[in-house]
Amino acid sequence: MDVLLVSPDPASRELTALTVRSIERRVGSELRFRAAKNGDLGIRAALRDRPQIVIADEIASRAGAFALAKALRDDAIPYTGVIVILLERKHDAWLARWSGADAWFVRPVDPFELADRVLELVTQKESA
Repeated sequence: MDVLLVSPDPASRELTALTVRSIERRVGSELRFRAAKNGDLGIRAALRDRPQIVIADEIASRAGAFALAKALRDDAIPYTGVIVILLERKHDAWLARWSGADAWFVRPVDPFELADRVLELVTQKESA
């Protein structure tokens, strides 16, 4: 399973690393984990590598998480993996929905709750 984190924030990278380790323990195998420091790099990485999961921090600078999700979903070959956005404000949930995100969490995020939801979404996509 491949996970791409898009965030310039060290705290988000640490949170996502905890989430990835929790998922690894549950599935019993190592995940491929990569990071991009901004939305532009994240879009390129996601379209090139097609990871199963993209977790994007709302503060992903330049092209933010909403622009990233929208660009991936609207691409000529749409990204079909799971997109999760980490929000700064609960009021931005409508933007996450509009952009095509599968799920969103308002900070601070419990990494184990995030892992539960990510696994649930991946399982749903694989069985669809």
